[in-house]
Amino acid sequence: MLPVLVHFTFTSLWSQLVLYALALGVVGYIAYNGWRGAEGTPKAPGEKPEPPTSSDRLQRALGYGAFAAALAWFGLRHALPASAIPGGKGEGIPIHTYGVLLATGFMTALTVAARLARDEWRKPTWVPDAQGGGVWVDTEGPRKQEAMMDFGFYALVGGLVGSRVLFVIVNWKDYSRDWTQVFSLGGGLVFYGGLIGATLASLLFAKQHHMEFMRLADLAIPTVSLGQCLGRLGCFSAGCCWGDVTHAGARFAVHFPGAGLAKDIFGRLGGTSSLAFQSQAQDSRYVVEATGEILHHMAPGAVRISDWVAQHGTTLPIYPTQIFESVGQLVLFLALLFARRYRRFHGQIFALWLMCYAVLRTTVELFRGDTERGTLHGLLESLGASRLADSVPLEAWYNISTSQFISLCMFTFGATLLYRRIRRAGEPAGVGPTPSPA
Repeated sequence: MLPVLVHFTFTSLWSQLVLYALALGVVGYIAYNGWRGAEGTPKAPGEKPEPPTSSDRLQRALGYGAFAAALAWFGLRHALPASAIPGGKGEGIPIHTYGVLLATGFMTALTVAARLARDEWRKPTWVPDAQGGGVWVDTEGPRKQEAMMDFGFYALVGGLVGSRVLFVIVNWKDYSRDWTQVFSLGGGLVFYGGLIGATLASLLFAKQHHMEFMRLADLAIPTVSLGQCLGRLGCFSAGCCWGDVTHAGARFAVHFPGAGLAKDIFGRLGGTSSLAFQSQAQDSRYVVEATGEILHHMAPGAVRISDWVAQHGTTLPIYPTQIFESVGQLVLFLALLFARRYRRFHGQIFALWLMCYAVLRTTVELFRGDTERGTLHGLLESLGASRLADSVPLEAWYNISTSQFISLCMFTFGATLLYRRIRRAGEPAGVGPTPSPA
């Protein structure tokens, strides 16, 4: 459990110059990738586009470079002091384990998706040579593989925006006091919001690149589970998305450290406590340590949660729900990768993932203990219905979370999609609608 791997500070002149050089190099590399990946305008839908012109390449490079420069400026202002950049905060660059694993999961998923795209759209073409012979060359597969790298940009932006928006919605009571905090580096992200945002971005990408969305979804959706498998390990390192309190001595229980115990990769105190510890340190409820029972009033054998964690420097024993979901996501990725071999129609893998993940997430939610994720109780309380909120205790089984509600909707949508696609696949030729070109 390493919330922060290492914390870089930039107080000396040479370190500030190195950071500026790195930022400039990253911006230049991103702009170059935009230049290199430019495509010309297709003659007709579904046909191979013409080679890009210099104007196409320059326009794309400028767009990528401008976006990268804006992010670099925002990051430099956060890391450098005011003496090195106007408005600098001087907070340095903490390398969070969560961010490292989240980025690793995203890049791994994107790499696998690109390779699957190459195989999915493999289309060998006979190219004759001067000697009267020839060779089979796959031109469409590599082009789709390159396009998937652009798809990653769409998914990243859509996912970040969607996850942040949903987090703000479920915690609107906190952000309504100061709406400018919506754009702060603090706060969190919600996976379901990211999924919705990335899906909308994928629809736009598929339309622009003349791809059938369901075929693209079948290819990409299993890799979401692969990325989320690593992402949830990042949650475990940061101590977010934690589980409910369990009884003392439970086999699978874990303790998340406070700032006085959390260390970096070099064994030094990182100065950053886990999010689970921060939450329990402010929890005014009571707990019976022997059984893990949570109470809203004092009782024999109970102790205030905030007092317990302050005394021990760690959280109470809680379920490692991050590990539960990480393992489940890995199993789901492998199962759907195997199922791709036997699919009968486009949209089958996508529908199966919607249903399977909804079941997995709902099950894991039963063991979650972080009320910050949004629950029915919290929603009623934020709407000012305190009496109704009191009738839905935090620990009640019917106090469903926002994610459980979305899971229910997602399972229903997945089951409906699968049913309709199966019916369409079973219709005699000439009766059903004409399938869209791949």
